[in-house]
Amino acid sequence: MTNLETIARRLGLHGSPAKGAPALLLALLLSSALVTAGCGSEGRADAAEGKADQEQGETDGTETADDTDRQESEEGDEQEKVAVPVSVAPIEQGEVSAYLTATANLVAENEVKILAEAEGRVDRLLVDEGQTVRKGQLLASLVADDEEIALATAEARFSNAKMAFDRGEDLIAKELLSREDMDKLRMEFQIAEQELEEAKWQLERTEIRAPITGQVSERMIQLGKHVRNGDELFQITDFHPLIARIYFPETDVIGLEDGRAVRLALNADPSVRFEGRIRHVSDVVDVSTGTVKVTVEAPEVPAGVRPGSFVTASIVRETRPDVLKLPKEAVIRELRSAHVFVAKDNVAEKREVVLGLEEGGFVEAVSGVGSGERVIVLGQGGLKHGSEIKILTPTGEDVRES
Repeated sequence: MTNLETIARRLGLHGSPAKGAPALLLALLLSSALVTAGCGSEGRADAAEGKADQEQGETDGTETADDTDRQESEEGDEQEKVAVPVSVAPIEQGEVSAYLTATANLVAENEVKILAEAEGRVDRLLVDEGQTVRKGQLLASLVADDEEIALATAEARFSNAKMAFDRGEDLIAKELLSREDMDKLRMEFQIAEQELEEAKWQLERTEIRAPITGQVSERMIQLGKHVRNGDELFQITDFHPLIARIYFPETDVIGLEDGRAVRLALNADPSVRFEGRIRHVSDVVDVSTGTVKVTVEAPEVPAGVRPGSFVTASIVRETRPDVLKLPKEAVIRELRSAHVFVAKDNVAEKREVVLGLEEGGFVEAVSGVGSGERVIVLGQGGLKHGSEIKILTPTGEDVRES
């Protein structure tokens, strides 16, 4: 069987082919081969064309990204050239002090509560809260009818005993009275004298008097109230001086001495400031806390400051005169260093600074800046060395340095 017949059989042409059939079959096969070759060439051409387009696209994309980066870089350079608005402040020169600061409450050194020493009804009430009283001044009294009767009885008994004793001395001198009878008269006289003193004391207990000079800070009784022995009646407070007991670590009190000035400020109203002094630095360290007690006294206090008020005490520890003072808002602190930006010829200069003592809104500049220079206090967050700046006045106007 020939190859043509085999192909014909595969194509479904059964039986014996007619004359001329081989030639026809050959022509069909040739035509099919040509079509297949043509299709293959077109596929390869399309693939090549697609690959070329892809490479061209990638090339175009790369060129576009590079152009974008270059454009953004140019825009960034233009933005860096724009002057940054800032506010500046001059570097001052003056005194800076370091303080030990603590909060404590003021207490009156002398404050007493007066208790009833007798039982009875309040008969007279002579003072009220807020009044200043002197030591020994009568504040109130209780009904004392019984005590007055007892005193009168004791006085009569004492008078009789004294007369009998005086007669006995005359008789013993004339040897008309035995020694035993005289001893008895003497004892009766002494007992009557003691009873008289006790009656006076009982009467005095019905009178409530001030034990110290000060101010009536509290009154607990009312007129006509019945009080018992031990009831609280008044509280008297001596406001001069008021003291504060402050506790500092042992290392902080080294160098502190009695008499050093202390600045005090009322926590409820910081504008109320007054002076005090160190009365005493304890000689003992509290072993449980490791602190030392410092007693501060304020001899004179402004109106509105009273016992129990909380105050902030600032004790001068060290003072350095004639130093450079930086505004705190100008200082940019880092982990182990600090720097400021100095305004010079409309350009920000970054300066590393060494800091010293701090007081209020200023900090000492040990090195890094000079007197008369101006530091940037507002707007320095985005600056770097060499940035152009535009100095604004407090009213927002632009001031360009010439």
